[in-house]
Amino acid sequence: MTRLTRRTLGGIALAALAVPALAQAWPTRPIRIVVPFPPGGSTDLLARRLAERMTASLGQTVLVENRPGAGGTTGADMVAKSAPDGHTLLMGVTGSNAIAASLFPNLPYDPVRDFAPVSRLVSAPLVLVVNPASPARDVAGYIAAARAAGNAPLTYATPGNGTSMHLTGEMFSQAARVPLTHVPYRGSAQATTDLIAGLVYSSFADVLVTLPHIQSGAVRALAVTSRERHPLLPNVPTMAEAGLPGFEATSWQGLFAPANTPAPVLARLHAEVAAALAQPEIRDPFAAQGFIVAASTPAEFATLVREEVAKWREVVRAGNVTLN
Repeated sequence: MTRLTRRTLGGIALAALAVPALAQAWPTRPIRIVVPFPPGGSTDLLARRLAERMTASLGQTVLVENRPGAGGTTGADMVAKSAPDGHTLLMGVTGSNAIAASLFPNLPYDPVRDFAPVSRLVSAPLVLVVNPASPARDVAGYIAAARAAGNAPLTYATPGNGTSMHLTGEMFSQAARVPLTHVPYRGSAQATTDLIAGLVYSSFADVLVTLPHIQSGAVRALAVTSRERHPLLPNVPTMAEAGLPGFEATSWQGLFAPANTPAPVLARLHAEVAAALAQPEIRDPFAAQGFIVAASTPAEFATLVREEVAKWREVVRAGNVTLN
């Protein structure tokens, strides 16, 4: 064996030993999970429950840092530009890590290139609801009403421009080939209030926000936007069952690290997340609120992000959607 060959093989052996050593050495200081929204929302709560579990299992403090702004893109940009050492993480969502790529022409980060996906944590469909005075009792009836509306398209309320609810309504309009008028609000509460009052015709809404009003009869649910029926709304069909095959739109939340974070660190992070979500005290409260709680592998999550970026880009392009 030549000296060069021995040197090369020795280097490979040292590198192989360094991989598990790197995972064992991490973390070397407190970890921060950046939440790109104010405290109190579901993303913030999920991050805090995850941080508590990881603090106990890693023996190192895990902190939550709220960095709201620009629809979640301020916090996402901060993490994208952080050192790729596993000590700064992002609780990313559909908006910041998929939709923003199409809506913000000067977005300072690339949601695919600049992040290393760790795991999807939770996901949730939306539900199409109408005021009970509406004659539409199913999606076919809703589409018929939209076609009959002529020059006064049916309205749908959302928590704001650029949200997943906004773009889901646009995607529905394109799939059903009916015009709809988007009515953005500053949050879900007023949108729901005006829907119940009959000031808007319909809404693509969070299951959690709308469920009590569906149960009370204040609004009527027509379909959920996921591939499968929602466990809290077992009698409400999916869009595909209701006549729009292939229609799927879900909001999701997941953990990201900066791009180029070492693979052993990502593997350890994923193991921590999967273990945390397996705990009933973390899983059950979110499931009770309408979330589908399930960890994904980093590869599965990376594929989802790429598919979501492409899907929403086409919706934005076809609908000429802007934030103005």
